[in-house]
Amino acid sequence: MTHILLVEDDPAIAMSLKMTAKREGWHMTWLDNANSVLPMLRSNKNDQPLNLSAIILDVGLPDGDGLSLCQQIRHSTDIGSLKDIPIVFLTARSEEVDRILGLEMGGDDYCAKPFSPRELVARLKAIWRREQLFHEQSNHHDSAKSSDETVSAQVLTFECQSGSWHYQPLNYSLSWQDQKLDLSNTERKILLALLKAPNQVFSREQLLNAVSDYPDHRLARTIDSHVKSIRKHLATVDSSIDVIHTHRGLGYALCSA
Repeated sequence: MTHILLVEDDPAIAMSLKMTAKREGWHMTWLDNANSVLPMLRSNKNDQPLNLSAIILDVGLPDGDGLSLCQQIRHSTDIGSLKDIPIVFLTARSEEVDRILGLEMGGDDYCAKPFSPRELVARLKAIWRREQLFHEQSNHHDSAKSSDETVSAQVLTFECQSGSWHYQPLNYSLSWQDQKLDLSNTERKILLALLKAPNQVFSREQLLNAVSDYPDHRLARTIDSHVKSIRKHLATVDSSIDVIHTHRGLGYALCSA
């Protein structure tokens, strides 16, 4: 059963979303504070990780900042694959800078209050659909590999001028020069889009379409912020290589093979 974690301090919103989840056949766990989230993610039963499909996270919580909590989740080393779980923000903030900040912190999407529960359900399904589609494409790509390749059937390999890249769909792990990159879901999807066509210059709008089924609800300029963050991650591995090239007035491209 699909299991959603809702972190929201407004009981009315929580009850509405729980009823919506029930109609969808989902199970929803509700927490009304930030401090309980990481302990829950660290919990396990019979040494099995908590089975969650997504987190719906309110930005304004009584005991903490939802944006900072998202960042803690993304950088946690003791919650396994849950660090990469899809996160959708609920926010009463409508300023562009607040929405960009949420995406930079590792969020996958957001709904501005007041919102329709049906829209939130649609956004979650869109995130899961993109993940499933990518996994299916990855599995098809893997099955076509020749038998003399040393990469396992579950690993995608990209050879570029910048070096070797490896993506493991089962745990959403993207590595460069044998170093795992600590990326958010959105950052990882942007890099994968560039890696699939290293000779192509992608506009901001094309990259936005690659990471979101709702590009009209997100800002093309957020791509600039994500690329800046990606570059910081890459610099921790090797600061001497300019992996992502900026083409003024056009967009971004990966250094070609």
